[in-house]
Amino acid sequence: MTRAQENRVFNFSAGPAMLPVEVLERASEDMLDWNGSGMSVMEMSHRGKEYVSIAEKAEADFRTLMGVPDNYKVLFLQGGASAQFSMVPMNLLRGKTHADYLNTGHWSEKAVAEGKRYCKVNIVADTKGSKYTTLPDASELSFSKDAAYVHYTPNETIAGVEFGYIPETGDIPLVADMSSTILSRPVDVSRFGVIYAGAQKNIGPAGLCIAIVRDDLIGETLPGTPVMFDYKTHADNGSMYNTPPTYAWYIAGLVFEHLLAKGGLAAMEAINQRKAQKLYDVIDNSPFYSNPVDTTCRSWMNVPFLLNDSALDKAFLKEAEAAALTSLAGHRSVGGMRASIYNAMPEAGVDALVEFMNDFARRNG
Repeated sequence: MTRAQENRVFNFSAGPAMLPVEVLERASEDMLDWNGSGMSVMEMSHRGKEYVSIAEKAEADFRTLMGVPDNYKVLFLQGGASAQFSMVPMNLLRGKTHADYLNTGHWSEKAVAEGKRYCKVNIVADTKGSKYTTLPDASELSFSKDAAYVHYTPNETIAGVEFGYIPETGDIPLVADMSSTILSRPVDVSRFGVIYAGAQKNIGPAGLCIAIVRDDLIGETLPGTPVMFDYKTHADNGSMYNTPPTYAWYIAGLVFEHLLAKGGLAAMEAINQRKAQKLYDVIDNSPFYSNPVDTTCRSWMNVPFLLNDSALDKAFLKEAEAAALTSLAGHRSVGGMRASIYNAMPEAGVDALVEFMNDFARRNG
């Protein structure tokens, strides 16, 4: 093990998040000279044959991982997931005047607010009254017959809630902000009209957003839509209408290779479920800790928890950091703690956190 490896911490940040060590090592090897080209990927023309080969392989590997059908485009975009809050209505209203949204957390709130700039937003479900610690049952959802689309956020990073089902919307296109859950398990892409995800949690570095868009939803935008906010612009140009975030795209490609080598998304599902269960077990089996989320909708990716004595929060965080367990403070809006355990968080990191939590409780309970 190198000194750099020895100095690495288990980073539980909600994003930008950990990347697999194997990916970082591969990128380090390629830094000055990618594949004998004599230059770094960061220095390559995005239209040169070297970079085009990187981009094409990354897309092909992503399609394999996600099982993306042929009638969907995979777009590598800038602006993060937040830009999609605008791009979705601009591209999907298609002559209709309203869309259905599920408001189940901080990020769906933002999507709702942006959607209201372009159309009438019908809130199908709103869990703000529970402080976003619950989710509606599938049987409770009733969608508008003439909605242009239905938007939801399968996993909310701040409150730590996660849908255990895909809403059934019939012929209405379903749109999902999968920023914090993409690649964590298999997904039936054919159930969706659009899936989008910021890269900085499960895909790669910040600055990249991937959108999977069904072909029939491309090509009809609101009047006045900027060219860069038109899915057709990017679909027609292989995501290279302008200079894309080339290095983030390259790192994402290495992540896709890494996941395929580990057995794909079915293998990641088993690992992620096991990691989350270990963490929830220590929370549930100790009177020292608690989790505010309804047990029917706990997230595998983001696990918030509270100490029974909040006066110990600062000591917990300080001692955790000394034990190389970092970024455990909960979001400022909810307080407490939060452990984000995306794909790149090794099981050893969760084991180390569990051991620390048990020890801290023994010493302070």
